[in-house]
This record gives sequence, C-alpha cells and structure tokens, in this order.
Amino acid sequence: MHDTGTHDTGTTHDAGKPTGPVWDPQQYLRHSGPRTRPFHDLLARIPEPPARGRPVRIADLGCGAGNATKLLAGRWPDARITGYDNSPAMLRAARTHLAKEPYGGHVDFVHADIADWTPGEPFDLIVSNAALQWVPGHARLFPSWVRALTPGGSLAVQVPGNGDAPSHVLLRELCASARWRDRLHEAGRRTVDVLQPGEYLERLMDLGCTVDAWETTYVHVLTGEDPVLDWIRGTGLRPVLTALAGDPAAEAAFLDAYRALLREAYPPRPDGTLFPFRRVFAVARTAG
Repeated sequence: MHDTGTHDTGTTHDAGKPTGPVWDPQQYLRHSGPRTRPFHDLLARIPEPPARGRPVRIADLGCGAGNATKLLAGRWPDARITGYDNSPAMLRAARTHLAKEPYGGHVDFVHADIADWTPGEPFDLIVSNAALQWVPGHARLFPSWVRALTPGGSLAVQVPGNGDAPSHVLLRELCASARWRDRLHEAGRRTVDVLQPGEYLERLMDLGCTVDAWETTYVHVLTGEDPVLDWIRGTGLRPVLTALAGDPAAEAAFLDAYRALLREAYPPRPDGTLFPFRRVFAVARTAG
C-alpha cells in the first residue's frame, strides 16, 4: 500500500503502480503508523462475506510492503489471500513481513501490475489501499473486478486525495520550473488521478453494487527534521528521485529547493509539524 499518488504505464512498475518509480521499502515504512491508519478505517467498513463453507478468498492489489495484507489476515485468519504488486523490492519486504506470522490460512504474493490485472478466479473481497492513485483512469478497471466478485462479495478501495495540498502543488510547480522542466516535468505531473467520493459511488452503483463512499482528512503530527520531506521521499517523490538517479548533485539541488518550500508551507510547532492528508474511500458490495 503506497501513499501520495502517482501512476503511469510503461516499463518499470512498482507497488501496484505502473512505470517509473523505484521504491524503497525502508523509507516507505518510516511512517508506517499514520500510513496504515486509513486502512484500519477502511477495514472496519468492509462487510463479512457470506459463509460458503470454504476459506474466504481475498486479493490485495498494490500490497506494497504487506501492511494491509497482514491486517486482512488478522481479520480473516483462515482466508486465502494473495497480495499483488509490481515492485520486486516491495514484494520481498512483504514476504519477509509475513513470513513468521502464524496464520491458519494461506498468504502469498505475486508480481503483477494492477493497471492490467484481470481476476483469474472468483474473489470474496478485492482490496486496493493507497495504490489506485497511480493508475490513470482506474475506474475503467472496476467492471471486471466487480464481475469477479462472488454474490455478496466486496470491492474496497482507499486512495490519497491530497493532490491540491501544498506538498503536491509545490512539487509540481518546482518540477515545471525553468531549471527542472526538461528533466522532471513529467515526473512532477504524476501526482494525482483520484475521483471524488460521489464519483466513485456513482461508478460502482452503476455496476449494480450497494456503495458506501466517504472522505477523511487526517491531520498527522510529524516529528523530526523536515518530516514532510521525509514522508514524501517514500511516496510522491519517488518518480523525481528515480529520474535524477545517478546525478547526486542534481538530486541534492532539487531536494534543497523543495525542502525550503516545504519548511515555509508546513512550519514546525514545538510539538511537531502538522500535515493534513485527505483520503477517499469506497466500499462496494454485490447483490446476494
């Protein structure tokens, strides 16, 4: 599950998101507590699948380092769960994360890009947490996913909706500036592809589902030096850092400029730096 958004199709794929960014599980997990909190809220709103006399079958799309997968296994300990991701680094971290967990069911991880993932079997629950923002036009995928749900099954998604936050606006503007536009304009544009809660509700209702859609803005209190930059280094900055890989001087110059902008936009308080973060949620249940 990856926060702050971007997704593009192309050659290198990561964390349920197409092309480009090279992911760093350790950097991502530095803020695992607040990153995971929205999934607890999503999980609480997912209805129980109907009893079928067999283990619940679950797909975790864009599973990242396995944070959400572990929580799914905790709620449905006898389930068969597959986490799908297109980042080899994240998949390695997920397998390590869950290797010693005493689950009665079966948890495995498969390399796949959710931008073109098609269910090959029926699922009782399909989940995507903080990954679809990387997939342009991702609502086009919903019909095939809903068709794969068993009667009474659910599709549950959470996407960051903070594309208009200073953190993202400043990143786009800096990438489009005269110094950086030739190298980074495309990387800077890859930050948001998220619908409004009502749009998700309408798209999923049109597929015959009962839908619960909402949004929440979390106000995180981050600590440490330049904590907003540290947060974004694990997510929205990945396309930029990937584009600048191999050029330490350029990377340092970009980060210095972005750091200064973030310090002004998110001034520290004595007890930490306030970092509002909007999330959009939808849980759709099929008839039956």
